Amino acid sequence: MTQKIKITKERLHTLEFKASIQVHQHPDINNQLNKALKLGNTHKRKVNIIFQDDESIKTMNTTIWAYGTKYVCFKGGVWIPKSRLIEIEF
Repeated sequence: MTQKIKITKERLHTLEFKASIQVHQHPDINNQLNKALKLGNTHKRKVNIIFQDDESIKTMNTTIWAYGTKYVCFKGGVWIPKSRLIEIEF
């Protein structure tokens, strides 16, 4: 398995998502997003987000504040492309 680099949410704004990278998403990623959003907004509970930036696979423990068809929003108004999500661990 590919090693995941652990980052903090404070470093998220320094990552780049410019390259055209195809990631293999968990087949139930939309349900994972719904569950993570409810846990974060209702219970203030964090989840592990696994995603890929332009350099490598990263993991981050945080809450999801919102998401749409193309992006996921985290605290501080930082967004990443939804297409770069791999999996959410609870």
